[in-house]
Amino acid sequence: MRILIQKYFEFLQVLLTLMLMLLTIPVLLQVLSRFIPIIPRYIWTEEIARFAFIWVIMLGAIVAVREKTHFKVDLLPNLGVVWERRIKLVLLVLMLLISIVFLIGGWQFAEFGSTQYSEISGLPMLAIYIAWPLAGASWILFLVEQLYDHFDLAKEN
Repeated sequence: MRILIQKYFEFLQVLLTLMLMLLTIPVLLQVLSRFIPIIPRYIWTEEIARFAFIWVIMLGAIVAVREKTHFKVDLLPNLGVVWERRIKLVLLVLMLLISIVFLIGGWQFAEFGSTQYSEISGLPMLAIYIAWPLAGASWILFLVEQLYDHFDLAKEN
C-alpha cells in the first residue's frame, strides 16, 4: 500500500509542476501583451491563469500535507515527548475532520459545477471544482497514513 501511496504522491508532484508551468504561459502572455504592441491581448489568458492558480494551490496543499510542511504555529512551550505526541494526534484528527468537510462539501461543489461551462474559454467548470474533493480525499489518504505511523511508533515506545 505504501508503494501505491508513494506513486500517487509522485504523480501529484508531477501534476503540480505541470500546473505551475501552465500558469506561467498565460501570465507571460498577459504581461508581454501590455508592453509589446504586436502581441494581441487575449481575454482567455486571465481565466486560464486563474484556473491553473486554483489547481496549484490545491495540489500544493496536498503535497504539503504529505510532506508535513504545511504551516504550524507553536503556541505552547516544549511539553515533553508524551504531550507532543498527544498534541500531534489531536492535530491529525482535526486535519482529518477538515479533510472530510472538503471531501463532502467539495463533492457537492463539483456536482454544482458539473453542468456549468466557462463563458470565455468554454471549459467545463467541473475541471476546476473537482480540485476540492480531490484535495479532501488526498488529505484523508495521507493523514490516515500519518495516523498509522503515529500509532505504529507508539507501539515501539
